[in-house]
Amino acid sequence: MTTKRDGRPLVEILYFDGCPNHEGALALVEQVATELGIDPEVRLVGVPHPEAAERLRFLGSPTIRVDGRDVEPGSEARTDYAMSCRVYRESDGMAGLPPSDWLRAALARGRVA
Repeated sequence: MTTKRDGRPLVEILYFDGCPNHEGALALVEQVATELGIDPEVRLVGVPHPEAAERLRFLGSPTIRVDGRDVEPGSEARTDYAMSCRVYRESDGMAGLPPSDWLRAALARGRVA
């Protein structure tokens, strides 16, 4: 599922139907990619049920991965897979999208990988 093509980073946005933030996640990816001057391959991945959430290691909607790695630092240790909205801790509170700095760092890693 996370195969790179043409040297471009692969960005997956995992979400469930009805997620109020997955379109914002796509806009965030597009904005940060434009700022960095890169053209990632972007895939929207619908997560239809709890079994898929477990199989896909889905930490909630939206989840953004670059080349198979979640943009949230330290998330690889988490196992709380669920069909729920995901919240991200920021310096000034909680948000429905990850901080752009996390995505920027992940895309920059993908560019040199």
